[in-house]
Amino acid sequence: MEDNNVRFSTSQMLKWMEYVADMRQVSPEKIKLLNTCGKRRNVLATIATHKMILIFADDTHSNILYKCWEAGYGDYEMYFGKGYEPGEMKHCKVSDLMTDPISGPTVIFIVNENTRESMIFGMKNENFSMGTVKYVGHEIRSVIMNKLELDVSDVALLVNAESISIEASMVAYEGVIIAGERDKGSLRTMEENVSKFGVHNIEIISDLEEETLKKLPTPRVAFIVAQKENLENDIKTLLAVNHNIKFIFYTLELDILADIKYILEKNGVDVTEVMQITVSKTDRNSVFVAQPAPWIISGEAK
Repeated sequence: MEDNNVRFSTSQMLKWMEYVADMRQVSPEKIKLLNTCGKRRNVLATIATHKMILIFADDTHSNILYKCWEAGYGDYEMYFGKGYEPGEMKHCKVSDLMTDPISGPTVIFIVNENTRESMIFGMKNENFSMGTVKYVGHEIRSVIMNKLELDVSDVALLVNAESISIEASMVAYEGVIIAGERDKGSLRTMEENVSKFGVHNIEIISDLEEETLKKLPTPRVAFIVAQKENLENDIKTLLAVNHNIKFIFYTLELDILADIKYILEKNGVDVTEVMQITVSKTDRNSVFVAQPAPWIISGEAK
């Protein structure tokens, strides 16, 4: 049977990189390479944080140019080529080819010199799909992202944490973010945000049963917006999946704060840090607006 899978070799990708670098008269180190063939990759997030990106594509992301236009990248300068070996590339804007589906070995070079090459933690809440979710303040989210200490290829489980899941998926763009959403409304909002931001490395699950989690990559860290009725069962399940998992809990409830150390120690987890985040700021009328002040509890298995 014929193998129709697209596979760019390392040599072929390097030749394309050299071809594009010579064409633009730039050093190859300034170009971000992204191979999406048969892979779940966060193309939009990568474009948003790089001035020049060389994408190797196939029909895995057949509508990627339309998604780029939808995300506001339609005016970006683009070079479009086909085949495994370097050859002539069409010079145009992303919007010029946004309705053309990708098929076969395709090479896309996108340029936007105005892009900031940095990851900004704490995206504004208005960027997310509203749905039924009340999002944490973006300043607090930036602290949580710092506490997660995610690597680009990390696997993390985030429970009841829709906006944090999106930001985490952009940092761990070669890893997997497992988004646990028991509430049906929150699950729909999570799905809307995944579509809106074009992230492809999020696995959305509706329960935290051991059978469900064992079908997925093993998480290194779990961030949980704590709910009293599920807290201890979730801890036991996650320890069964990964006995070395790192825990980070978020709560606004004093009774959970009072009980959590006992529950963790009972299950062989040491509390390593307890912190409270308080953010107060003025609005446009110079009136102080206080946000909820959550507690963040970190723990590691003994």
